[in-house]
Amino acid sequence: MTFSTKMAAGLGGLALAAMAGSGIASAAPGDAVILNSTCTYPQVIAAAQAQDPVATAALQKDPAANGFLQGLVASPPGSPERQQKINFVRSFPQAAQFNGLIMSVATSCNNY
Repeated sequence: MTFSTKMAAGLGGLALAAMAGSGIASAAPGDAVILNSTCTYPQVIAAAQAQDPVATAALQKDPAANGFLQGLVASPPGSPERQQKINFVRSFPQAAQFNGLIMSVATSCNNY
């Protein structure tokens, strides 16, 4: 796996919970809020920037990670497409290191 792919997977974890909302239970803790979120890409970036500017800058500079985040946010809330994207990121153990940041962003993105 290339560095860019690893970075995209790890930062994709940031993308995952950067999308907060309310929802139903699903595969992993926090997935429901991501699955059903109505946060926009600008809201996600603003919340992430407020929590960790360095990680957010890295995310925005990595075309694969940023593209994944944009695709995740653009997929319809509650859709199988969004669930597939969530499952994809969850398959990378590197994403787990962002759980604290993810939860912080997840609880605040609707405020931006």
